[in-house]
Amino acid sequence: MPNLLSPVIAPVLLLIASNVFMTTAWYWHLKFATTSLWKVILISWVIALFEYCLAVPANRIGHQVYSAAQLKTMQEVITLVVFAIFSALYLKEPLGWNHLVGFTLIAGGAAFIFHKF
Repeated sequence: MPNLLSPVIAPVLLLIASNVFMTTAWYWHLKFATTSLWKVILISWVIALFEYCLAVPANRIGHQVYSAAQLKTMQEVITLVVFAIFSALYLKEPLGWNHLVGFTLIAGGAAFIFHKF
């Protein structure tokens, strides 16, 4: 069984968790359009604090084995996956074939960041 605290795996797990918080901070309020903007901002900042508490260590730990570009690419791909799930389950917005094609192209591009030429 892989060590979840290793610098190879821990950043991935921390980035997944951080993106759950950040996606929530950015988009939860779309279901509450009548809530005043200042309240939404304040609540979102509180939620985002947890994202930072996970993302910063993810990058610090991950930089032992990944380049900064690889960490950023990993974060972006994770963001897309988390957002797609959040959008479908929480916002009830269906994902179409065009989303799948777009996400696939982005993931394909991300693969080049990890390829050693």
